[in-house]
Amino acid sequence: MWSYRIIAPYLFERTSIPDHTVEHLTDGQVLLQFSAAGVCGSDLPAFRGNRGRLAGDDGKSAAEKDGFPIHEVAGEVIASRHPDHRAGDRVVGWASGFDGLMERVISDGDMLAPYDPALTPAEAVGLQPLACVLYAREQLPDLSGRHVAIIGQGSIGLLFSYVAKAAGARRVTGVDPVDRGGHATAFGVDDPVRATSDRWVSQLAPGDRADVVIEAVGHQVATLGHAIEAAAPGATVFYFGVADDEAYPINMRLMLRNNLTLKSGVTLDRRRV
Repeated sequence: MWSYRIIAPYLFERTSIPDHTVEHLTDGQVLLQFSAAGVCGSDLPAFRGNRGRLAGDDGKSAAEKDGFPIHEVAGEVIASRHPDHRAGDRVVGWASGFDGLMERVISDGDMLAPYDPALTPAEAVGLQPLACVLYAREQLPDLSGRHVAIIGQGSIGLLFSYVAKAAGARRVTGVDPVDRGGHATAFGVDDPVRATSDRWVSQLAPGDRADVVIEAVGHQVATLGHAIEAAAPGATVFYFGVADDEAYPINMRLMLRNNLTLKSGVTLDRRRV
């Protein structure tokens, strides 16, 4: 079967590997026929050749791991050893081995959920990042009547904007140096800001600071600090972006004096969301 692997920074190689079959499944797993995949921001360090923490990421110039690092997948169940999935089901979710870029994918069935067949696989795979956003929303205080600011208006940031508005946010501010044009309005952004987050926060009046600030950029340390600076007294800051560094500097004096709450975390209970 076909498979792709990263063999050097920014370079994929197509290979042929032995077929995955029902005999390879353990209890709780399913075998999928690949239909579509999504690229997550967390895939970018591996694409650049950075060494990660997953087993098998031990290549000389890159991971050189079959199917890696894709985990956002949609596919059709070929075989199942999970009680809730049957052959022929169309499902979307996580490739639990972060090896989704191959013709047949083995995954934990608890990380997959059926989707409406009216959706194309390319549309359905967008439900996986939406599930991550919905789970993060559950970790936040009630957004009704609140001012919510999202730093980063890529696919995740726009989904956060939409979910915040649907949850009753009084005002949604979306910050990104890239012009999102009409997408911002369609996703519920009241105040689209085309600027870097450091410039935006430097211009904020006290009354424009947000009750909830979501960092949806990741991969560097600066934007978390900007999110903390943009938070109103008593606000919650949620760090959603992927952390490439183990230690992040924060303004602890500002956290203390403004009674801020800082939260983060990955998506649990994946099949439910």
